[in-house]
Amino acid sequence: MKNNQFLVLILATLLTMSYSQFIYAESVENPKSLAIQAVSDNPKEAAFAIRELRNLGGYGLTSLFETYRVDIEEFKKTGEATEKWQRIAKALDSVAMQKDVYASELFWFTDLEKAKAEAARTNKPILSLRLLGNLNEEFSCANSRFFRAILYPNSQISKFLRENYILHWKSVRPAPKITIDFGDGRKIERTITGNSIHYVLDKNGIVIDALSGLNNPQIFLEFLQNGNEFNKHLNTLSVATIDGTGFVSPLTTFRANKYRELTAQMNRFSEKLNLKFDTTQKAARNFEGMPPAIMAMTIAVTKKVVEMPVLKDITSDMTKYGEEQINLENWKQIAKLSGKEAKLDENSIAFIRRQTAKNNLTEQEFASLISKLEEYISVDTARNEFLLRPTLLVWMSKGEDKDLAKMNEKIYSELFLTPSADKWLGLYAPDIYTALDGNGIK
Repeated sequence: MKNNQFLVLILATLLTMSYSQFIYAESVENPKSLAIQAVSDNPKEAAFAIRELRNLGGYGLTSLFETYRVDIEEFKKTGEATEKWQRIAKALDSVAMQKDVYASELFWFTDLEKAKAEAARTNKPILSLRLLGNLNEEFSCANSRFFRAILYPNSQISKFLRENYILHWKSVRPAPKITIDFGDGRKIERTITGNSIHYVLDKNGIVIDALSGLNNPQIFLEFLQNGNEFNKHLNTLSVATIDGTGFVSPLTTFRANKYRELTAQMNRFSEKLNLKFDTTQKAARNFEGMPPAIMAMTIAVTKKVVEMPVLKDITSDMTKYGEEQINLENWKQIAKLSGKEAKLDENSIAFIRRQTAKNNLTEQEFASLISKLEEYISVDTARNEFLLRPTLLVWMSKGEDKDLAKMNEKIYSELFLTPSADKWLGLYAPDIYTALDGNGIK
């Protein structure tokens, strides 16, 4: 009798268990079930599945893409954000930790140690992004948003990243945001400052190369390809360091060669455009204290380095390096001469079209938008290549990259002008009266 009562009790307990608990037990062993559950209209079930898929890494994201490939392609065609699509997009972005990942299919680590472990396991380099805000949120800094629209969805770039890199991002600080309220129901929301930088790291976290700001897809892909090839080269060597005898490590030679290439190009452009600057002494100052081999390699081929200014009418987060002014038209010409003109691929253009669909642009207006965007990217690319990149190469060759956190702080302070010590990012001055309560500070 007691045995029968015991069996009845067990049966009753099993029957009262929620159906979702059975799903949880099965789903952990079955990524397909997790992918289905991740889009459930039950928030708890969806959250559980998303967490488990995230723990599976790139495999978990692949499972989502395989399960919802038809829905994804339909959204790409129509741009219709149905209720189901919104759940799918939330699952995709949450597992990948990148907003609008449907367009790029990239999985990002947010823990560098985990990224390094995966890099060691797969023998791949790491692409580590530093940004203001979070990559999985709409209002991250402007450059990181452009990356999501222009670089990561690019068909060549997304494929190359999936096959050759482990991806990681880290937020430097929140991205400041401003809302303009017209008082009649209309509002405009924007971020107002912030920049981003990509680092190529080896499996141990050693910096191979760095590329700041927004660059055209061709330059970004070249940066990725060079970083990947050099990582393969490093894997065959023991990474050497620079000592006081003038010994040159492979990394330093790589950087000096790139510096020489960029400054030689800029010499030609400055002469062609009649931009008169004496750069011999500047080159010597850049490499002051470097081993003799690097001094000779650089100065022997460098006659001039152009110190370039802020392009405040393009972006708000420029460098103070250089006092001489090169105007916007000069930059356009430099971009054209150097072949840095941007050309967006079909995937990126389609992404931008979906993003701007609610604005009801005419074809002419949309074509103008793309044309202006490509022009601005071209200018930004030239500026990054010939102003910021050489500075980064010099800093890294002088050993600033030995501590990535410190170098990143230096970059954000001295190049991007957003130092962590300034909590207001220069947007508030205590000695300026605004005629607002609390001087407008909330």
